Amino acid sequence: MITGRMRLVLYSALMLFTELALIRWLGSNVVYLAFFSNFVLLGSFLGIGAGFLRSRSRRDLSRLAPVALGALVVLVNVFPVTVQRSADQLIFFGGGSATSGAPAWLILPVIFLATAVVMACIGEGVGRSFQLYDPLEAYRLDILGSLAGIVAFSALSFAWAPPLAWGAVVTLLVALLQANRRWLLQGAALTAMLVFLGAETFTPRFSWSPYYKITQVRTSATNITIYVNGIPHQGTGDMLHDPNQVHGARQWPYQDAGPHNPLDSVLIVGAGNGNDVAVALAHGAKHVDAVEIDPRLYQIGVEHHPNQPYQDPRVTAHITDGREFLEHSAATYDLIVFALPDSLTLVSGQASLRLESYLFTTEAMQTARQHLRAGGSFSMYNTYREAWLVDRLAGTLQQVYGTTPCLRHYGLTSVVMTDSATAGTLTCQATWSPAPGAFIPAAATDDYPFLYLETPSLPSLYVWTLLLIAAAAVVFVRLSGGPLRPMGQFTDLFFMGAAFLLLETKSVVQFALLFGTTWFVNALVFIGVLVAVLVAIEITRRWRLRKPLLLYAALLLCLAIAWLVPPDSLLRLDLVPRFVCAVLLAFAPILIANLVFAQRFKDVAASVTAFGANLLGAMVGGILEYVSLLTGYRALLIIVAALYGLSLLTSPGLLRRGA
Repeated sequence: MITGRMRLVLYSALMLFTELALIRWLGSNVVYLAFFSNFVLLGSFLGIGAGFLRSRSRRDLSRLAPVALGALVVLVNVFPVTVQRSADQLIFFGGGSATSGAPAWLILPVIFLATAVVMACIGEGVGRSFQLYDPLEAYRLDILGSLAGIVAFSALSFAWAPPLAWGAVVTLLVALLQANRRWLLQGAALTAMLVFLGAETFTPRFSWSPYYKITQVRTSATNITIYVNGIPHQGTGDMLHDPNQVHGARQWPYQDAGPHNPLDSVLIVGAGNGNDVAVALAHGAKHVDAVEIDPRLYQIGVEHHPNQPYQDPRVTAHITDGREFLEHSAATYDLIVFALPDSLTLVSGQASLRLESYLFTTEAMQTARQHLRAGGSFSMYNTYREAWLVDRLAGTLQQVYGTTPCLRHYGLTSVVMTDSATAGTLTCQATWSPAPGAFIPAAATDDYPFLYLETPSLPSLYVWTLLLIAAAAVVFVRLSGGPLRPMGQFTDLFFMGAAFLLLETKSVVQFALLFGTTWFVNALVFIGVLVAVLVAIEITRRWRLRKPLLLYAALLLCLAIAWLVPPDSLLRLDLVPRFVCAVLLAFAPILIANLVFAQRFKDVAASVTAFGANLLGAMVGGILEYVSLLTGYRALLIIVAALYGLSLLTSPGLLRRGA
């Protein structure tokens, strides 16, 4: 049996590992959560906070964690939510009833509460160990365990590990932590969980990448349809012999580029399984740079594409983010094609940022133009589903290139757009002409990269679901944690939790812009945040800062500097100075914010109540994150500053002590 400090470390590792696994697994099995993984994070913070609040009660519910987790896994498998048609993207385009299972407004709160129950049981186990130690020592052990949890999950992501591996890690940790418990019910629940995860893992047509659950369905001798997280996404095809492909829309960028384009060098962003690479080669491209963010989709193309484009010596594959490649490649091209780069998933459990969000901003389009040779052209195509989205993107191209783009329809809102900075280069059959009086949405920007939102607003689905979640959170905390009044003395810690979650979110999106929206960059940011927290704890353990107001002043100064320095201004720097500047801008306020928290937390008398209040504040911060849909990400720094100001005003005696 594990006892002492190691017990708290392992419990904290279990807590963060389970949180990350739930964000990843639920997002791959409940279609809505591919776009709302933030809701799983909110449920996690609510559950952990409630678990801490009730960890002083006599009845220990932490032993029920395996039961709650097993029930959640079984529930999702027995009542799946999947897409029935390939023509709809429900979340951003508000399609009709194109899914099987419960509607989003119902399933999201249910998953939210189920996640909260699981994490409350685990959080209670952490809280019961947490209160055995000095507050700062307990916090230190918790962060060490959290670091172990995220490193372990990142290692499994690097290995493309399937869900059974995640379940095995959770089962091992639970077995170590509950070795002296009666195991009949817990063992049955964990066994059921492993059986369902094993069935999912060993189904022949399923595989896992760092981003998706990928399903392959062979529809003919040469064609495979590829589903990601239950959504039809790609398909292999014979680009050389299938008449539908030989004369299809993929050929139009080469036709519109004009007969005099030499195609000495072509860039394909969103290369996927290789269809567009095969088309480029068929048109005589002498060299093709193929950029694809998902290594598994590329591997499927290598193994199964009938034309074997990736085996051609003229092709160089780059497994990276498209914007990152454009920003830091010196190559120039005769043709650049953005080929269906719709990721259908978010970057992380935080932020409403999709993998491709920074690829369609004005700044990204300007960068792509800089990579075009004289006479070169840029094309992109997709099924955009909304006329206003076609107008937004066509308007962006017109703004960047100074000419009206070629636009050809292969469906009502399925179009190929082509533009060039060299007059007279293109051979257009038709050009973009918006409907008379049509409202053309403003172009997306690096600060406001929400391509799929027509105007800055909070969609009704978000509003109603967040209201349901907020109401459920109040009831959940009251039922599980008892009266809310004891938390009143830690109001300042509540505001700190809300502010810190937004600060962490801002760091995630900033690093995604500067270094790519890859899972690896995202993991490094979270590890960096935890290391900054650990450094703040170690400083606070050794030195007491007599004037806390100075920390608040330093924090506000760092936030002001981060506000004044636009993140995209760092893109022009080389890798090392860009990394140094990004770390200073993002992690200096995080370090100081944690010094503020640690200095306050080290002297609290009720550490689990204080920490629970902080975690519940983080859940509120997760809700406030959606303000970015109205303001953009830069404005989050103002909210962060305001929340830390409220923390200062509500801190017991802090203004007096500082004076």
